[in-house]
Amino acid sequence: MSVADWFGLFGHFLLLSLLSIGGAIVVAPDMHRVMVGQYGLLTDAQFNASIALAQAAPGPNVLFVAVMGYQAAGLAGAAATMLGIMLPSTTLTLAAWRWGQARRDWPAIAAFKAGLAPIVLALMAATGWLLVAQAPGWRHYAIAAIAALLVWRTRLHLLALIAAGAVVGALGWV
Repeated sequence: MSVADWFGLFGHFLLLSLLSIGGAIVVAPDMHRVMVGQYGLLTDAQFNASIALAQAAPGPNVLFVAVMGYQAAGLAGAAATMLGIMLPSTTLTLAAWRWGQARRDWPAIAAFKAGLAPIVLALMAATGWLLVAQAPGWRHYAIAAIAALLVWRTRLHLLALIAAGAVVGALGWV
């Protein structure tokens, strides 16, 4: 990659950071478009493995961005992607939190918070669709739908669902 490509990738992650309402995982479809489709830095399998590895590891969920950057271009790639995704959103979140705390009783603030919920859900659904669509067959869709329903309608701990997914995968049911 040239220096211009590095700055392009860093700049793209800067912009994605501002869209990542609800976490970096909600902009994974666009990360896929850029890193797999546009730059060809990762394969579909590497992209999916980066997300799976980082989500299974303890720590913040945003670590998948560093894993993707590292797989694409080593430490420089990890730094470019992580700084890009963290810098704007962290700065903006701190400023917005301070401003919102000072005005938490305003009806417009409550309405804004309520309006963000459907946006976050739609972005997370797009991410889930991208990850499920990579695998052949219908079983992946059924398992994703069952997991979504269980998260929505029960109080099952997420680690139990992750363990169940590991068992399903180990048994070769998907």
